[in-house]
Amino acid sequence: MRQTAFREHPHHGRPHHGHHHPSHRHPRHASAGGDWFSGSSDGRGDADGFGGDGRGFTRSRKVSSDDLQLMLLGLLEQNASHGYELIKALGALSNGFYTPSPGMVYPALTYLEELGYATVEQEGAKKRYHLAEPGKAYLDANRDRLTLMFNKLKHVARKMDYMRQAWSGQPRATGPEGEDARTGWLPEFVEARQALKRALLDRTDASPAEQRRIAAILARATDEITGKSGA
Repeated sequence: MRQTAFREHPHHGRPHHGHHHPSHRHPRHASAGGDWFSGSSDGRGDADGFGGDGRGFTRSRKVSSDDLQLMLLGLLEQNASHGYELIKALGALSNGFYTPSPGMVYPALTYLEELGYATVEQEGAKKRYHLAEPGKAYLDANRDRLTLMFNKLKHVARKMDYMRQAWSGQPRATGPEGEDARTGWLPEFVEARQALKRALLDRTDASPAEQRRIAAILARATDEITGKSGA
C-alpha cells in the first residue's frame, strides 16, 4: 500500500470549530516517504534540508499537504493574494528551492476555503484569497510550527546563495562586521556549523555512554543558543 507523508500532529493546536484538520483530505498534495520539513523516511538529509554531501539541493523538496496549507495561511495573514502570487512568494522566500506547482496550490486553497479558513473575493476571472477568522485561530494554534517552516525556507535560500558564491570562486562582498553581504552570515558562524556536523559524523559509532555525553553537551548548547540556560 502506498504511504503518504502527511501525518497527524497531536501536539499541535487546532481551532475549536467542528471542521476537520486540513491534512485529512487531498492526499495527492502529500509526498511519499517523508517530507522536507520532517526529514525523509530513510534518514537522508541533514537539518538544513540538504544531503550531508552539500549537493542535495533537489533531493528533499517534498512538503506535506498539511505543511503547505499552513504556509499558505501564513502568507495570507501577511497579504490577501491570488494563487499565483502565493506560488511566487514561496519561491522568493526559498530562493527558488521550493516553488509548489499550481496543481498543488489551487486545490489546497479550495480546501482551505471549504474549511472556512480562507475567504474568496472574485476579481473577474481571478480569485483573491483572504485569511478568515477560523484560519487565524488555526495559525495561532500552530504558530511555532509555521515559524520553523518559514525559517527553514529562509535558511535554505541563504545557504544556496552562500554555496553558489563559494563555487563561483569570486571574492565575497562583506559588511561592516565581516558578514557575507548577501546572507548576513559570518565565516566563523558557517565554520562552526560545519565543524559541529563533522564532529557528530565522527561519533556515529559512539557507545551509548558517549552518546549520552554528547546529547548532554548538545542540550546545554541548545539552551544557551535559545536563551533558556538561566544564565
